[in-house]
Amino acid sequence: MSVTEMFSYIQGFLSADQDVREDIRKVVQMLEQTAREILTVLQSVHQPSGFKEIPGKCAKARELFCTVRTHISDLKTKFPVEQYYRFHEHWRFVLQRLAFLSAFVVYLESEALVTREEVAQILGIEVLREKGFHLDVEDYLAGVLIMASELSRLAVNSVTAGDYNRPLRISNFINELDSGFRLLNLKNDPLRKRYDGLKYDVKKIEEVVYDLSIRGLAKEPESGLDK
Repeated sequence: MSVTEMFSYIQGFLSADQDVREDIRKVVQMLEQTAREILTVLQSVHQPSGFKEIPGKCAKARELFCTVRTHISDLKTKFPVEQYYRFHEHWRFVLQRLAFLSAFVVYLESEALVTREEVAQILGIEVLREKGFHLDVEDYLAGVLIMASELSRLAVNSVTAGDYNRPLRISNFINELDSGFRLLNLKNDPLRKRYDGLKYDVKKIEEVVYDLSIRGLAKEPESGLDK
């Protein structure tokens, strides 16, 4: 093979790779749009009247996750399954956002921490790497940490809406979450930095609870609410 032939072959390989990446980007853009739509639906719970609408908003969000599953099914066809991590950078961010949105919906519905398996089911993907397009554990953890920031905001807005018990339940939940993350030896730099943000979320919620306690508005949640 001559030098010219060799570089022509390389150019063919690069062109094919770019075509695959462009196809992936187009689907990811649709995923990002649907993720924004879900976030818009869920953001309304922060409004004073939003707490009464939580069941309806969660139901609407779950409807939109059907569109997410359709886009992900399309995404799966755009690259060889064994090359997941070769192209992972293209959908990593949106997958983390979708993991966050899944976790937030489940929390609003049950005040429980979503499992990695539940997120995978909501998104229509696998848990195990060997089975194909899957939810990487670090993407799941990143989504959970984004949810923690959202819950710190929810705690503040709960007080504004006159719901003084919710911040206590959120505080208990976030403290348990923080304890869980302390058990992990995080090697991933972006994930470790995001975990550092959890400490500020914990502090922010504790300040809300402390303020409620001083004002005599805080009541310990009944055991039945701890899930």
